[in-house]
Amino acid sequence: MRITDIRELTVPLEGNMANAVVNFSAHTVSLVAVFTDVVRQGQPLVGLAFDSIGRFAQGGLLRERFIPRLLAAPPAELLADDGTAFDPARAFKVMMRDEKPGGHGDRAAAVGALELALWDLNAKLRDEPACQTIARHFGRMAADGVHVYAAGGYYYPGEDNMRRLVDELSGYRDLGFSAFKIKIGGAPMPQDIERVQAALEIAREGGHLAVDANGRFDLPTAIAYAEWLQPLRLRWYEEVGDPLDFELNRQVIERYGGPVATGENLFSVADVRNLLRFGGMRPGVDVFQMDAGLAYGLTEYAGMLALMEASGYDRTQAHPHGGHLINLHIATGLGLGGCEAYPGVFQPFGGYPPGCIVGGGLVRPTDAPGFGLEEKRELEPALRQLLS
Repeated sequence: MRITDIRELTVPLEGNMANAVVNFSAHTVSLVAVFTDVVRQGQPLVGLAFDSIGRFAQGGLLRERFIPRLLAAPPAELLADDGTAFDPARAFKVMMRDEKPGGHGDRAAAVGALELALWDLNAKLRDEPACQTIARHFGRMAADGVHVYAAGGYYYPGEDNMRRLVDELSGYRDLGFSAFKIKIGGAPMPQDIERVQAALEIAREGGHLAVDANGRFDLPTAIAYAEWLQPLRLRWYEEVGDPLDFELNRQVIERYGGPVATGENLFSVADVRNLLRFGGMRPGVDVFQMDAGLAYGLTEYAGMLALMEASGYDRTQAHPHGGHLINLHIATGLGLGGCEAYPGVFQPFGGYPPGCIVGGGLVRPTDAPGFGLEEKRELEPALRQLLS
């Protein structure tokens, strides 16, 4: 069994919206396909994945460095000992050959896309959902479902953002979602207060609503928001300042008291170790949002979870960023605290296909082999172009 070809397609995200820091209208995603010499129903078996949502594609890095390394590797360097499956950890080592430590930016996402495609392949080799393959690999049982919240509430230039926010969250509630997350920091604080109050009317209680500043605030602003938000007892207060300013995170936690979430912009075990050491995060309280697609893949992500647990934290404090099918399977397979959903934004990657059941605050993958990306109608044109 060997890899015969690897392709990347740069796919633009749809929509003109912004958080407190960036506008996503020019953002792209790297969709990758790993072809093998295994034939099923007359076609080569292909592993599919993408890096994640909300940044930029890594086509140059993939084509110049990481794809050639995988294609040049002897099969024994990429396969499990029995030769019946690919070994993502071995493939990770091949891709990272001659790479210096540190510098975990776009490189981490490029490697992550390819590493995750091997998990999709392994699940398809067994003709089972990826969550089951992941669970078995790590000695677990896949959960029947995981807690989910619908993320939205972005800022839309030139639109009535209050009306759009209410309509959007009301639509998510009609789809079966009972927990939500909205953006703050992209408008003056009085307007953000109005937005949070409007969202609370739909969420019905603070524990069903999270707010996300996307790293925008300095310490005085973060504390000012914290003082207003604290009595609301929200689900969490997310990325209040620069994601690597662990001292700011610690000080906000001390002043705010309620749950704080961060981690989506940490791309390595070393980054998470520093967060645990210096960020003030509390066992059983705060939320870790690292995203395997941005952090070298599931191999590195599993190392992050192991470090958390060795430091006294529980894996149910992990809620991966991303709002897409891949992280749904990871959260289900690893027994995490929950996952995000983008039911109305970040197409064609955001959200889940209709077969994923949402109800009672839970979401479940379908029985499709692998991550089930082929079931997502919005992805069909991109997959057709990539695979033709």
